[in-house]
Amino acid sequence: MLFSRSKLEMPSAEQALPGREEAMPIPDQHFVSGAPLAGPFPDSSRQAMFGMGCFWGAERKFWELPGVLSTAVGYAGGHTPNPTYREVCSGGTGHNEVVRVVYDPDAVSYEQLLAVFWESHDPTQGMRQGNDVGTQYRSGIYCFDDEQLESARESAAVYGERLGAAGFGPVTTEIVSAPPFFFAEEYHQQYLAKNPGGYCGLGGTGVRCG
Repeated sequence: MLFSRSKLEMPSAEQALPGREEAMPIPDQHFVSGAPLAGPFPDSSRQAMFGMGCFWGAERKFWELPGVLSTAVGYAGGHTPNPTYREVCSGGTGHNEVVRVVYDPDAVSYEQLLAVFWESHDPTQGMRQGNDVGTQYRSGIYCFDDEQLESARESAAVYGERLGAAGFGPVTTEIVSAPPFFFAEEYHQQYLAKNPGGYCGLGGTGVRCG
């Protein structure tokens, strides 16, 4: 099967689409929990952000987790400010489809979020996830502090060993400090709650993290 190289290669800042200043309009509340979608959140809460293929299925994995206060899908890791879904899918922004997770660290640990991340997709596929192909489907952990960076790298080493032992290739997950997050369009937010029979796109490797 052949795919456009433009969808498999990251554009430079000079090549990227220009975007816009206006942020994407979004609902005030989470469709499932009724929690704020953009905040404010409790001072004790923390944030995490992951890319693991189509963000519809990824978001559901996290909103179902006890201790998660709110989730939102969006775009991160590229060059184009406030991109549209169509622009991201063109490969012209460099963004990844991501889910931002707001959680109570007293109820769920970052390590538990990492386990959901690793066990819910195949992090060895580069710029794709199953039949979804393009830079926006790459595996990524976007960290908000040094503690998250350390935990993410340690978990990648552990999971990489187990994947290798199971016959998979090397982990291609990018682990970097969290870039700016741009909300996706309203219809993408909690998509699988609004469309229970909708496309999920996630498939794990069968290898557990812990």
